[in-house]
Amino acid sequence: MQDRSLMRSSSRGSNANIRSRFAGEGVGKARGRPSIQRGTVMHTIQPARLKPGVEITGLGQTASRQAGVGADREIRGRALIVWDPENPGEKLDAIDTDAITPAQDCVSESLDALDERWKAGSFRFLIPDYRQRVHGGETFLIAGDRFAIGSSREMSPAGLKAVAEEVGLEMVIVCGDNMGDIFRRNAFNLGLEVLQCPEAVAHAQDGDEFSYDPNTRQLTNVTQDKIYTPFALTEKEDEIRRSGGIFAVGRAEFRESVERQPEIVWPDARTAAGLTTTEQIVWAHRVDKDAAVKPGATLRVYSDLLPASDGTAPFSIHTFNQITGGNTIAPRQAAVANDHFVFTGRESDDNQTNIGREFARIQGLEKPYYANPGDGIFHFYFPEQGLVMPGQFIPGADSHSRAYGAYGAVGIGVGSTTLGFGWSTGYVYFTLARARRVVITGTLQPWVSGKDIVLKLLERWGTAQSGGMSVEFIDADVQLPIAYRNTICNMMAEGEAQNGIFAADDVTYAWYEKKGMAELPYPRISPGVSACYEVDETIDLSEVVPMIAKPYSPGNAYPATEVASEKIEFDKAFIGSCTNGSYDDLLQAALVLQAAKSAGHTEARREFVIFPGSIGVKEMIENTDPRLGGESIADILRSVGGKIRNSWCGPCFGQGEDSLQPGERAITSFNRNWQNRMGVGGEGYLASPAVVAASAMLGYMGPPGELGIDWEAERFGI
Repeated sequence: MQDRSLMRSSSRGSNANIRSRFAGEGVGKARGRPSIQRGTVMHTIQPARLKPGVEITGLGQTASRQAGVGADREIRGRALIVWDPENPGEKLDAIDTDAITPAQDCVSESLDALDERWKAGSFRFLIPDYRQRVHGGETFLIAGDRFAIGSSREMSPAGLKAVAEEVGLEMVIVCGDNMGDIFRRNAFNLGLEVLQCPEAVAHAQDGDEFSYDPNTRQLTNVTQDKIYTPFALTEKEDEIRRSGGIFAVGRAEFRESVERQPEIVWPDARTAAGLTTTEQIVWAHRVDKDAAVKPGATLRVYSDLLPASDGTAPFSIHTFNQITGGNTIAPRQAAVANDHFVFTGRESDDNQTNIGREFARIQGLEKPYYANPGDGIFHFYFPEQGLVMPGQFIPGADSHSRAYGAYGAVGIGVGSTTLGFGWSTGYVYFTLARARRVVITGTLQPWVSGKDIVLKLLERWGTAQSGGMSVEFIDADVQLPIAYRNTICNMMAEGEAQNGIFAADDVTYAWYEKKGMAELPYPRISPGVSACYEVDETIDLSEVVPMIAKPYSPGNAYPATEVASEKIEFDKAFIGSCTNGSYDDLLQAALVLQAAKSAGHTEARREFVIFPGSIGVKEMIENTDPRLGGESIADILRSVGGKIRNSWCGPCFGQGEDSLQPGERAITSFNRNWQNRMGVGGEGYLASPAVVAASAMLGYMGPPGELGIDWEAERFGI
């Protein structure tokens, strides 16, 4: 069990476990922040906790890193080009991690053989003969822009690398602009060479021989006698690469991290004025207090919470064991939610879940830091449990950890090795992205929710999406509820942003007060008046209508009325996921269904399944709601034939009984509709809970207006 005494914050005159103050002030009460009464249980950053019988002196001295390990070798091989089947002669852009490692192959049944399934699944559908070609010497993988976008699954770079190593070869990834930031970081951690070099990609042809010098990072197309210099790395990134990966870095820094007392120091007013909300939080959480906080800087950043799923936990556990020895300290800020592979009925998935369960038992992780199957999807469960709060820095081993920006926290997606490093040291390495501001103005239109806002934004951004930036959302009229903000920040993963964040405001603090959390550990902050944004844009809500995204991209979105005119039929309608599984999301659907019944539509015309975001939501929807005239959300969902399932992620990424079969089509409130994402051979569409509910009753895809329902703000507004 976690030592709850170490979770107690107190007013700033006592020995709190973490000192949080403003620069230039003492450790007394921080200016502009609520006091925290002595004895209040509050999740805060903890110092390292040694296991019984372990002394710091027994951990060994901090080791120096060996820069340039293996730098004298040259890597040679032939090109393995991923061509675009729709555009002859062009390299394929936007290859997502689902295509690199399909979900069914992202499973580890033991810590002794983590990567067996990962290797077997590498490019299973996109390049079926990948293993054979790599073993034959095609070890320079050439792809277009936005390579490896998507999930945090570190199984992808690990599997690609391990396939080459089976025959003593080394894999090199050569791609264009804006590669997936999580994959990129994972590759450095694993010692996989990744080169962003658009010119080399454009020139490459089948059969070309390449060479690469790891010391200079010079890439040569030997066949064409052309030399290229890839995009530069930051100094810290190159240091990690040269050190051989994150295990070596972690071992070198472990003892020092155990000895160090975490300290959060907030910028003074003058400094804060020049920083975005994300930058202020990073500034406060720096391990190295003299480090400059600016785009492109790689920093060590203290982490308030380090959550994993059952799918990403095993590799995180392996990393933690490799760095710490496994039995020297308790994992720092660790949390695990079993939400991905838990209801499939497959023995292999149960074996994977058991790895995390045994780790939790050994390390004393209990609720709310350990969520059993069915407790909830961790992006709903951990905020619901009060572990996510404004001002926090939260790297989560799932790409949709960006959702925590809805609560005024910096949420980023990371891979398992970054998470395991954080469990070991209390901090992670983080390269700050350029900033982008989106000001939300105007009045919400009928039936429009957070899903429609974000789909419209992704449609506007087009193929470039956010360009990997850190996105600051400004709710100009402070009108969007937390549920809408969750959807928007969550889908910054699909927007290919580093993170998305709404600075905590009256909406945020009202949400916490309703939970009985009126006093929070960090000060209230807002974006600095002189903060620098590389892109500054506005989205006018008066111009946003209900949207539906067609395959195979969330940005392939159209007004729902246009889609309705096509009368697109489907097999299944799904509401839920980490994007739209909140109580308010399901209430939105129930309000539409209740009105539809009054208009003569009494039964869903297609299979209709609901996945609440957490057990808390699942229980709450059984209670009557005054908005529904004394009925419950669950009663209304069931009355039209809806089936309420357990809270989990499976159907969103093609797992379990509800995954799409070949030829099936679904309209969903999920977040991704990439090819094969919801099931091999299936076809997914994305929309809001209101549009999905209306479509279920219609039998074709369309907005609630197609049911003959007139919008009434007091009746339908959330």
